[in-house]
Amino acid sequence: MKSGYLAPERPPAEQFAGLSIAILATRWNVEIVDALVAGARRTLADWGVRAEQVREFRSPGAYELPLLAHQLFERGHCDGIVAVGAVIRGDTPHFDFVAGECARGLMDVQLRHGRPVGFGVLTVNDYAQAEQRAGAGSDNKGCEAAAAMLEMLTLSRSIA
Repeated sequence: MKSGYLAPERPPAEQFAGLSIAILATRWNVEIVDALVAGARRTLADWGVRAEQVREFRSPGAYELPLLAHQLFERGHCDGIVAVGAVIRGDTPHFDFVAGECARGLMDVQLRHGRPVGFGVLTVNDYAQAEQRAGAGSDNKGCEAAAAMLEMLTLSRSIA
């Protein structure tokens, strides 16, 4: 048996009318991150989120993403967040701290605020792996993070 992802049915586009979405992106590995942002924007548009509903913010790095996400939710600036970045393993343990704390921090933010954060921060061993995950297709991790965030917005509304 082949494992894989069971894609959800897309809800009607009008379900996202009036929502505000934030894309948070890091300033490191800019070519990769820009491709992830493009993927997230493409998916948001495909699901019916209009460009004027989306704001983009750049953080210095992945470690700072949780604080930015918290501030946006705390101040009521958005209903959902797509966080993208690329943390590439190096020769020191720096990677482990940055990647782990970014993931933990973003999880803490969504649990604290009860709003979804799509996790599109790559944690890879080398640049080639990052390029593979930031390609033009639907397996772009920015696309996947945006779809997960929208799916959680829909699911959260259905159980309210």
